[in-house]
Amino acid sequence: MSELVVVGVDGSAAGFDAVAWAADDAFRMGAALRAVCVVETWPYQVPQIAALEWENSVAERARASLARAEEIVRERRPTVEVSTRLLVGKPAVALREQAGEAAELVVGRKGVGGFAGAVLGSVSMNVAGQAPGPVVVVRDGDAAAAQDEVAVGIDGSIASEPALAYAFRQAELRGAALRAVHAWPLPFALAPDFSCDIEALRESHLHVAREQLDPWRERHPQVKVIADVQCGHPVRTLAAAGERAALLVVGSHGRTGLEAIVLGSVTRGVLHHAHCTVAVVRAR
Repeated sequence: MSELVVVGVDGSAAGFDAVAWAADDAFRMGAALRAVCVVETWPYQVPQIAALEWENSVAERARASLARAEEIVRERRPTVEVSTRLLVGKPAVALREQAGEAAELVVGRKGVGGFAGAVLGSVSMNVAGQAPGPVVVVRDGDAAAAQDEVAVGIDGSIASEPALAYAFRQAELRGAALRAVHAWPLPFALAPDFSCDIEALRESHLHVAREQLDPWRERHPQVKVIADVQCGHPVRTLAAAGERAALLVVGSHGRTGLEAIVLGSVTRGVLHHAHCTVAVVRAR
């Protein structure tokens, strides 16, 4: 049975950008692609508009969006097996459920319900870090990104291993170099006479990065790996790496409840500030 890529469709331009990105990735992976549109039943009790009339109108629009998504896939990657699914429910919940049987879930950065000026849509924020597998948040117009690097954030912990696994596979499929970014903050003085050896600290962090990367280099000898160890804020450092990358991969601690909705500060910051497509990979 082939792998499956699921992409969320909502009729927005961002959603169709996500479809194009997902089609390319499904092609690289040799995976099938399922375009999913989730509609909610009539959320307001307004006597002037019948619930059935609302539901029929929304369903018709959803079917048109799915038809357009299928058309994009067939035009862009005609060999990719594509199917569509129309679901009723809460979009974030339904997409997370669909992600349970997928190699990755792909969504647009901001859909039709976004507020003016908002960088990231609520559905994208909600599913990132909560879905059981990788969630790819596609930057608007990023399907044709020509950069030849994949960037991934690492910290030496086991929590970043799933992100590394996904990033190495993406680099391998794309024939791209992998830039592993390990950012460490400069210690602040707690006393007037505080001092530290910055170069020694850098060497220590470089050692941590190399130790984590060495087993992955052995498993993927064809992937060129760049150990990018920098003193700086993780969000700024990762966002800067994303400027020259086709894809930026970050980990999520995979919490449940409110903490998962909010996401960790680094993951949330990267999603808001990166100028490229971002994949969030949940730690198991």
